[in-house]
Amino acid sequence: MSNSHLPPVLSEHVFHVHSSVLIDAPREKVWDILMDFSSYEKWHCYIFLSITLICPCRRHMTVTDRKAVPLEDQTIAEGKSIQVVANMEPSLSEPSYANRGNAFVVVSHFEPENYRVAWKSDMYPSFLLATERWQILTVDEVTGKTKYENFEVFDGILAYFVKFFVGAKLAKGFVAAGESLKAHAEEMK
Repeated sequence: MSNSHLPPVLSEHVFHVHSSVLIDAPREKVWDILMDFSSYEKWHCYIFLSITLICPCRRHMTVTDRKAVPLEDQTIAEGKSIQVVANMEPSLSEPSYANRGNAFVVVSHFEPENYRVAWKSDMYPSFLLATERWQILTVDEVTGKTKYENFEVFDGILAYFVKFFVGAKLAKGFVAAGESLKAHAEEMK
């Protein structure tokens, strides 16, 4: 994975998941919703963002220090760490043990002026597992709607296991993330 400020080329990795959706709401509004971690609990069916780590079994996404201690300031910025617990079977309910996904990531790109944010995994040596997730908002030239793109690339020895065991669940979750963002943004419009 490069150090450039460009998203990775999807075909150059062990595998990737990707989704995109057109949203009938201004890009600025969608960005504000996407960056408001405290509101995710109300609408995001894949990840629950929480200012405090309530319980390791709850779905959440919390900005932390390098030791996974939640920070008082939950504002996202390059270099900040995030602890993620996702529901691999997208819904607003809490995930079962079998459907809980965990990750510890570091924000690698935060470009509000370009409506782009990305983070990389920080759980294993990169030869074992390296991931990079991007979320990008653009304006669709044909419709004028906001286009939300959400993708993650996986590399390393463990990427093959992730692909085989949870690849389909990840793909389903990425589609659900886009659809839940679309529904919430269009409702708030």
